[in-house]
Amino acid sequence: MTQQISETLSTASEQVFSRAKAAGAEADLIVLEGESLSLKANEGELEEHTVSNTQTFGVRVIKDDKVGIAYSEASDAESLQWMVDQALQNATYSAVEPDEKILEYQQSLRSDDAIFYPEDTGTVDEKIEMVLELEKGLVSKDRIKSSPYNGVAESSSSRYIFSSAGLNAASRSRMVYAYAYALAEEGEKNAMEGTGQMFRLTKELSIPTLIDEVADLSLNMLDGKPVPSKHYDVIFDRECQVELFSVFSMVLSGKAAKDGINPWREKIGEQVADSRLQYWDKPLLMDGFGYSLFDDEGTAAADTPFVVDGVFQNMMHNSVTAKHFGVKTSGHASRGARSTLGVGYHQLVIGEGTAAAAELNAGEYIEVTSMAGLHSGANPISGDFSLGVSGFLCRDGQRVQPVRGITVAGNFYKMLNQIQCIGDEQFWNWERSALMPSIRFADIAISGE
Repeated sequence: MTQQISETLSTASEQVFSRAKAAGAEADLIVLEGESLSLKANEGELEEHTVSNTQTFGVRVIKDDKVGIAYSEASDAESLQWMVDQALQNATYSAVEPDEKILEYQQSLRSDDAIFYPEDTGTVDEKIEMVLELEKGLVSKDRIKSSPYNGVAESSSSRYIFSSAGLNAASRSRMVYAYAYALAEEGEKNAMEGTGQMFRLTKELSIPTLIDEVADLSLNMLDGKPVPSKHYDVIFDRECQVELFSVFSMVLSGKAAKDGINPWREKIGEQVADSRLQYWDKPLLMDGFGYSLFDDEGTAAADTPFVVDGVFQNMMHNSVTAKHFGVKTSGHASRGARSTLGVGYHQLVIGEGTAAAAELNAGEYIEVTSMAGLHSGANPISGDFSLGVSGFLCRDGQRVQPVRGITVAGNFYKMLNQIQCIGDEQFWNWERSALMPSIRFADIAISGE
């Protein structure tokens, strides 16, 4: 089942393109719609019940090789006319960009609502019961004092792209999620950790499971203490590993390369990582919440290999960066209703390795389960990072000691050549944005006691 573009949006796009054409410009229009429900509990009562509905129109006009953008949150003819006129005015102040064009796509693209926007029979009352159960279940646990951050929420988003060349593309997505952080206390010791769940349907949420997971995470950290300073093998858990690869994703950006700040901009065809590393963007994996049928220029999305056998193969490109480097767009154009054209990945995927659990977890290593200051403590250009982390000292797959008050430091790009082994099973992170196996990095500097 695919959704139909409403008559209102079709009429709006016609008005926009008629106005732009009369001014001698070509244009495209992105329309973003969202609905959300957010619930939070505090001390056994519903503390927050927020509902929002948004619709934003964003136009990009190109005239005389100059680009202008503008947006409107109103859909009446007068507002849309003003939006186009504002974009045309903005274009007069912009620099000439001969490579930026409205692509000649005359096609219709639709995602499948039956898969990505299924009908959810879960009611608001059921979700309220869930968030109350979540908080109550946590604070009823021994040594759990409160759950200061918790929530059950649902959101749906719709994305429509039209162009004066004849493109009309539409995709919709729905998700429900629950999350919580629990504050554990024992004497003068305290710890707060958390996690979440995300699914398409309310009935797939398991609040009892989430309660146990969050409580265990916090309680396990109560006795955390530093380990001796030295070099350890390190395994980042599935959440931390995704965050780490994401913050250093600049090396995949064709726009950053065009701007001269991508440290891998001249490394296509060169060895940049351990030969066992296979690193992709796979936008069409339907189990992920980064699924995308097309990018924000209307280019059909497809699998893109970034690193194959440790060799850098491709960067993320929109049509502008692709033309700059003499390659084809990779379907990674990214543009919001209020922003200019950029690039962005859909779903990061690392191929599974050959290491079974016994090999992956052999001997002594640090398992990192929480990181602090990732964005402030990491430099995507140099690759250097220094992060406060928590986790466990492990031996042969067993957690020997919870660890807190330590710092892990190194260079991410060098770490990609310090891979001890790669696990033979892939995992989604809880937000289902990336699919990766566990990677054991060798000889990483840990500062502790």
